[in-house]
Amino acid sequence: MNRIVVVGASLAGLSAVEALRGAGYEGELVAVGAEAALPYDRPPLSKQVLQGAWEPEQANLRDAAHYDPLDVDWHLGRRAASLDLDRRAVVLDDGEPLAFDGLVIATGATPRTLPDSGTPPLDGVFVLRTMEDCLALRKELEGGPRVCVVGGGFIGSEVAASCRTRGLEVTVLEALPAPLARAFPPEMGAACANLHREHGVDLRTSVGVEGLDGRGRVEQVRLAGGGSVAADVVVVGVGVVPATDWLESSGLELRNGVVCDETCATAAPGVVAAGDIARWPNRLFGEEMRVEHWSNAVEQGAAAAKRLLTSGDVAEPFAPVPYFWSDQYDTKIQFLGRAVPDDTVAVVDGSLEEGRFVALFGRAGRLVGALAFNRPRQLMAYRRLIAGAASWDDALAKAAG
Repeated sequence: MNRIVVVGASLAGLSAVEALRGAGYEGELVAVGAEAALPYDRPPLSKQVLQGAWEPEQANLRDAAHYDPLDVDWHLGRRAASLDLDRRAVVLDDGEPLAFDGLVIATGATPRTLPDSGTPPLDGVFVLRTMEDCLALRKELEGGPRVCVVGGGFIGSEVAASCRTRGLEVTVLEALPAPLARAFPPEMGAACANLHREHGVDLRTSVGVEGLDGRGRVEQVRLAGGGSVAADVVVVGVGVVPATDWLESSGLELRNGVVCDETCATAAPGVVAAGDIARWPNRLFGEEMRVEHWSNAVEQGAAAAKRLLTSGDVAEPFAPVPYFWSDQYDTKIQFLGRAVPDDTVAVVDGSLEEGRFVALFGRAGRLVGALAFNRPRQLMAYRRLIAGAASWDDALAKAAG
């Protein structure tokens, strides 16, 4: 391949660029990024940067000198507008076509917003995805506002924890019976809920949001079924959607992401996808998945790059054990594998009451996941068992030993 284009200049895109050069690719390498900055780390946006403990440059993924040897033609502050597979070109937002022999799609995801309730846009309402979002929100927090976070997932929970760390009054509104109720069984969601309440957050579950009210600036959040929550700042953390709008006319299969085979390749020759945008069958778990976490972006970016340089006949399937973590207050939450609310759960180390534990998740007689609160070393002992498709009984025996 003479020219490879990577669309998406965040973690997955950078991982692909580095993997291509690391594998000896010497052709032209072009990277397109919607933001004007070189790649930076997103997890600190809801934690260290938002809290004011870090300045923006501390979130940079690499120092400036790292990029010279990569020899990348960066197109930053530019968006991909469409993909023309017949011409083998990515068309940028100003109409410029970038021809390619190989293409890595890594445009990530964009935050969901609240449904349109007919209220004109109000100041003081934020989502959190970019450094620009983070710095705008951080500036607002300096005034000591009452904060309402809509959504109790990981972003919402981390924002709530950061706001409480700054001493602010925080209300979290979660539509489900517990935080992370779509991902974890009820007792694990309850542990997450207790963590917030112990730190003074007004957490309200099974509560829907009808709309926002204010005169030019948000003043309250209207609740479904009546009632309201007073707020000077509202942070909407209700999930993300894959950034596939620029691919709608491309002919690629899109289904809550870019559909790939188990090697990260799309049906179009020489086109792969990685990170939050990629949907692929993970043979380790026997399911199609799309994973939005940091470690997957790193691993899949490298795997997609390798796939571009490898014949499909010998390409290895991408079958990782998904892993994520979240730092909230003084608690490190980590999870390995996959979980659904009706999984069998066994706490095998510590206890929910003390807030330090390891819980295992089983399904169909197999170990499929492990969750830890402040037990990093103990948790990682189960990664190999999940990767090896260990039985539930074997996992419990390992824990007992």
